[in-house]
Amino acid sequence: METWMTCPCVVSCADCAVLARGFLPPVLAKLETHFGEMRDLKLIRKQLGEKHHVISEQLGANDTINRPKMLLQRLVRSSAHRCNLATTRCLPVTQRRGFLPASLSDRKVFDAKYPDRQTMSEAEDPGMNGGYINPPRIKRQFRDPYANWWDPQERRNFGEPIHEDNDVLGIFSPYEYTWTKPGPGLIMIGSFVAVFLGLSGLVYLKYPDQPTYPREFEAGLERELGGPGAVRARREGDEDP
Repeated sequence: METWMTCPCVVSCADCAVLARGFLPPVLAKLETHFGEMRDLKLIRKQLGEKHHVISEQLGANDTINRPKMLLQRLVRSSAHRCNLATTRCLPVTQRRGFLPASLSDRKVFDAKYPDRQTMSEAEDPGMNGGYINPPRIKRQFRDPYANWWDPQERRNFGEPIHEDNDVLGIFSPYEYTWTKPGPGLIMIGSFVAVFLGLSGLVYLKYPDQPTYPREFEAGLERELGGPGAVRARREGDEDP
């Protein structure tokens, strides 16, 4: 019972002693090295704190020495800048703002850049198109569709000048029918109307009548169809339809 009270394991106390002899020395050695490292870290932190204190004292002393020098340098620079502004400020600000470069204010520069529109007489410019020389007024549909054109769809070569009325001369303008003239066209339309009306009249006059005769009923089936006042059928003595 004493063995169970002192040792929690199932084996005997002799076995526990053997295990302790082999396990405890490495653990103790690790603990000693760990505590030794902790002492070294404390010493390093202490040394760093002392060095930081010394450096901060040195920096404070340098700031107290350099601050007057920096103030004097700033004063000298500001005074020199003011002198330069005084020498360059020859005119009031509003007057200097009104000045424009020659490219925007000189009349000669404006005339060279934007000359006046050239006016031409009616003899020099009969088409009133600025002297543009128009090519012959030929509709594109009348050009050879099988020729070696640079643009086969428009039937036009590269760089070829176009007419000023190209919008009504292009290939997509309304097609112009040239296979007949207005006079012969009116004659053909009138002939068609005359033939159609003449044929209709002949059919109306010569069309045969129906080969049957309407049937007649006794008393017009008045009683069978609803009595007096009802729409009756044809009876003997009625007019021919």
